[in-house]
Amino acid sequence: MNAFGAHNKLVTFQNSFLRSFPYLPYSSFLCYSMKNIFDQKVTQELIDRVNSLTEKTTPNWGKMSVDQMLAHCAVAYEMAYTDKHAKPNGLMRFLLKTFVKNGVVNEKLYPKNSRTAPAFIIADNRDFEQEKKQLIAYLKKTQEYGPSYFDGKESLSFGTMTTQEWNNLFYKHIDHHLTQFGV
Repeated sequence: MNAFGAHNKLVTFQNSFLRSFPYLPYSSFLCYSMKNIFDQKVTQELIDRVNSLTEKTTPNWGKMSVDQMLAHCAVAYEMAYTDKHAKPNGLMRFLLKTFVKNGVVNEKLYPKNSRTAPAFIIADNRDFEQEKKQLIAYLKKTQEYGPSYFDGKESLSFGTMTTQEWNNLFYKHIDHHLTQFGV
């Protein structure tokens, strides 16, 4: 059994244990077992979801248009693969690592209408087809590079991260927004 399989079994046990105490507000403690974004089947599932979007797809919540959402989702990959975004200063990195990182890399789903970091705000309209093509390319690249590429890789905002943290960051974010747009 690989690390993802063992982790998923632990999360399943944790959640069933918490549900056995009906008087606890367990929903605030439940974890969502992230799919393995490095798995080719999971990557293809995400690509199929992205491909099911059209220029006319509207969100179930939030203000972004579908083209803005695709560009927004690509920012996480741009930060991992390019020099397009500046590294935060020391104080900001400390604050991000201390107060934000866990919420981004843990397995709890993002709430609807969560606040967005400034680098992720896409205010202008984008070319839908180009943004879709770019995001799919990043998904394929991530799957092809595999988990070993990300083990100990440094994040611009959060410092050195584990493969599981990178997986959660990537999968949780795109899944949240594809769900936002009903796919």
